[in-house]
Order: sequence, then structure tokens, then C-alpha cells
Amino acid sequence: MSTPSPRAFAAPWEAQVFALVVSLQEAGLFTWAEWADRLGREIRPTDGPERAADYAAWLATLETILSERGVTASESVAARTAAFLRAAAATMHGQPIRLENDPLYRP
Repeated sequence: MSTPSPRAFAAPWEAQVFALVVSLQEAGLFTWAEWADRLGREIRPTDGPERAADYAAWLATLETILSERGVTASESVAARTAAFLRAAAATMHGQPIRLENDPLYRP
């Protein structure tokens, strides 16, 4: 009997964040050294306690880089996050979360 191997990602969004980071690095938006430095600062901020080195930290780091590089505005990220949370609250358990489920969604 074989032992199941551990999963690399706990949820699909983690794999998506990982893929985005790899793709954007390969496209030249940042180097791996820049990524490691920025992720390190996210995990160990100078003005606060150390946080988990998880994919939430990867996402926060990516959002910061995208905003600083002018790829997207931080307000746009905040608005999309709020829309996703509203959509999640309006979605039945077990169903995929879609932005169209946001009660305030306007195409």
C-alpha cells in the first residue's frame, strides 16, 4: 500500500498565484532576486511581526509589485477583492465562485 503524496497546493487559487508569478517573471516584470527580496519584506516587515510564508504572502507581494510597476492600480485590486468577497458570500457552498455572482456586478 502506498502513502499518498502531499499536495503542492491546498487550493486552486494557490496554484494560480504560483503560475502568475512564474509567468510574470518569465515575461521580465521582475527578476527572481527582486521577487525573493519583496517576498522576504512581505513575510518579515520591519514594522511588524513575521507572518506565514504562504501563498497569501505571495499574493500580497504580487499585488504590490503590480501596483508599483503600473500594471494595475491598488484601488483596482481592492475593488476586485471586494467584488470577489461579495460573490463568494452569494455563492452556494460547493459551487464555483464567479464574479457574476456579485450582487453589484455590472458587465
